[in-house]
Amino acid sequence: MGVPKRKTSKARRDKRNAHRALSVPSLSHCPQCNELRLPHRVCPGCGYYHDRLVLEFEEE
Repeated sequence: MGVPKRKTSKARRDKRNAHRALSVPSLSHCPQCNELRLPHRVCPGCGYYHDRLVLEFEEE
């Protein structure tokens, strides 16, 4: 089995792991209720997707 001859420096190690960072999800505004939501998904606030009502919420 291969064994490293030299210690891997912190800079080289961190460059190798640079792509593992978490990214912030992109949010868009709902055209009906103007609430933030994930793109291409049903709005959790009003239940609309594009111009159609997909989910109906019960009033409490």
